Amino acid sequence: METALVQILEGALLAAGEPLSVQRMTLLFEENERPSKDEIKAAINSVEERCEGRGYELVKVASGYRFQVRQDLAQWVGRLWQERPARYSRALMETLSLIAYRQPITRGEIEEIRGVAVSTNIIKTLLEREWVRVVGHRDLPGRPAMYATTRQFLDYFNLKSLDQLPPLAEIKELDNLSGELSLENPQSEGGNSGDISVDAGAGGDDLSAVSEVDTATISEPEGTSSIEQRADDGEESNTVG
Repeated sequence: METALVQILEGALLAAGEPLSVQRMTLLFEENERPSKDEIKAAINSVEERCEGRGYELVKVASGYRFQVRQDLAQWVGRLWQERPARYSRALMETLSLIAYRQPITRGEIEEIRGVAVSTNIIKTLLEREWVRVVGHRDLPGRPAMYATTRQFLDYFNLKSLDQLPPLAEIKELDNLSGELSLENPQSEGGNSGDISVDAGAGGDDLSAVSEVDTATISEPEGTSSIEQRADDGEESNTVG
């Protein structure tokens, strides 16, 4: 059964097209033949060992495990696609970085830190790509929405958690923005002004809580199993990525 289990998981991971959690893998089996989570994890380790020396690897991200091309092969594999790699404007990246570091955060708070208005198109783009989502509303006039990152954000940028983001001090291209941010845990500051009202069904699983996590300058990830062409958000000509 051990050999069969390894092959089943290997095939499922190859066919899924998305990360699979251990819980999801257990549901591949009928209840009377379902392996334990420890058996699943042992089989995953075997799958990972089988990938050694190959052009792909088994990687754990926020939503589970997935196969992806090794990063050092990206420059060759990327030539399979004719489209230009997605490029994201500085305005979008600054907004996304602020949400990742200071979540939950409102649009007004982002504008206060950046010193400029945040385009509705940028928020719409981040929501459509499912990198951020509304997790509640602040008890202020107008009840502004609060934004936080999602598991899809972590998965896309090949992260298990926000702890893997580079420290704020390492940011080179967002120096002006970095000067406005505190390195302290934002949750320990007692939160931003106004009380928080969390939407029912927001769920704790998708909200990637920040714990002494710093913002990152994020570029298109290399070596992922799917190379995505994204529409330009069109907000600024100065792009990063």
